[in-house]
Amino acid sequence: MIYDLVIIGAGPAGLTAGVYASTRKLNTLIIDAMGAGGQLASLYPEKGIDNYPGYVMTDAGQLANHLVNHARSMGCELHEGERAIEIQDKSGHLMVVTDKASYETKAVIIATGMGLFKPKRIGCPGEKEFEGRGVYYKLPDRETLKDKKVMFVGGGNSALEMALLVCDQAETCLVHRRNTYRADEAIVEKVSDSNIEQILSSQVVEIKGTDHVTSVVLDINGKVEERPIDAIVINIGTASEALDMEGWGVELEEGLIKVDTDMCTSRRGVFACGDVVAYKGKYKQIVVACGEAAIASNSAYKYIKEPYWAK
Repeated sequence: MIYDLVIIGAGPAGLTAGVYASTRKLNTLIIDAMGAGGQLASLYPEKGIDNYPGYVMTDAGQLANHLVNHARSMGCELHEGERAIEIQDKSGHLMVVTDKASYETKAVIIATGMGLFKPKRIGCPGEKEFEGRGVYYKLPDRETLKDKKVMFVGGGNSALEMALLVCDQAETCLVHRRNTYRADEAIVEKVSDSNIEQILSSQVVEIKGTDHVTSVVLDINGKVEERPIDAIVINIGTASEALDMEGWGVELEEGLIKVDTDMCTSRRGVFACGDVVAYKGKYKQIVVACGEAAIASNSAYKYIKEPYWAK
């Protein structure tokens, strides 16, 4: 069997590319090394999303589910837990080689986001020891945090939004190593108007406990202070495992895939979109990734079908 299109990555960009490919009746396979939904589903399922058009507010996990269901309803074939390793040339077509199988296809869209992501760690004593026993990297079930002392670490949108989700049911504080946040101003304003204690210019230097976290030691502007804590949620970004792009034959720019305005890579028949691509003015947002996906899908269609209007 020869697919019209194989999409590598099942985050918002890859799923959107699949939806648009299906409207063109392209026989499409989407593969993902982890699970469908990308970081929305895996790392931030309860994160509030309020800047995706059409939703005043939705959870990241719900948005991911909508995207997955949409792609499947359009007829996209979806393989989870399958990692793409290489893109080979094959009799005028392409061959996507994974750790489980090989798929011949007329075109490929790479939409792997930031790769095989994992949460960044603080690296302090006690962090690894108490992981899952009071140390978390995504928001646990909010009911388990009710009436507890909860510390959030980070200065981006995700850390602040998670703190906002639980501040009405738990004693909540927010720790950030700088004196200003990098989060959007609207979210910072919500935190300022809430009952969240803000501890800026501070770092976690140790996490203590017995069988579970009981306290956290902070360096606050050079002053060491120990605080009783039941749970600490660390959200200081993600580190991506090295992608297999060396085997994909595309030109890179500072570790990301270089594309033109049509989302074309340096390799014929291979397109890319989402957080994995680089170009001047790139803005990493879900809605931008989806827009790039629509362009990449349309470019792949023109490459495969060569319609008269595309010449």
